[in-house]
Amino acid sequence: MRLLLLSNSTNFGEEYLDHAMSEIRAFLGPLKRLTFVPFALADHETYTAKARERFAREGIDVTPLLADRGPADGLASAEAVFVGGGNTFRLLRALQSTGHAEALRARVLAGMPYLGASAGTNIAAPTIRTTNDMPIVQPMSFEALGLVPFQINPHFIDADAALRHMGETREERLREYLEENEAPVVGLREGAWLLREGASLRLQGKNGARLFRRGAVPEELPPGTSLDGLLRSATA
Repeated sequence: MRLLLLSNSTNFGEEYLDHAMSEIRAFLGPLKRLTFVPFALADHETYTAKARERFAREGIDVTPLLADRGPADGLASAEAVFVGGGNTFRLLRALQSTGHAEALRARVLAGMPYLGASAGTNIAAPTIRTTNDMPIVQPMSFEALGLVPFQINPHFIDADAALRHMGETREERLREYLEENEAPVVGLREGAWLLREGASLRLQGKNGARLFRRGAVPEELPPGTSLDGLLRSATA
């Protein structure tokens, strides 16, 4: 299985995907066609145009996956897939209701490269229970693609003691998740990503991540950390 899971698609002060494009190019290798899944945003056409323009600069042609066509029409011939960010609940509902979720998972398990960003990274986990998004729609279930056996929290933000806001921090919310669930959570900070090549999983990019396990002190993960053990030991 080959996965490149980005916390975010745009870094502050940079253009769309610029912070990770060298990694994306290396991940895709000689592939020149990319199937884009725009379901996380309401305007599929504009979103696809944005992805198409960016990848055209890299010599890669982008074709959208269409919600009104069956999975066989868009995924059977796909060389690689990019699932863009937006609202995770909307993305998962669209994939489930069209039958694309099962077809997408099958293709990735068979070896098709999977690139995800934000919501596209969320759905690579067993469920979407650790997304930051509001449930603006109701999917058939919270069960996602299960391409990794642990949860992911993209856009992870460390608590700032200087702020006067008294609401829950991101870490407190993830601790609440672990009060009710067993699967560990990787909190990916902005500019970080996970690269899976078969049984190898590595944290790369900038700013690192934080690993949350039930009943354990959170663990700081610097860029370059191998997470192979998490693939073997995590409980979905």
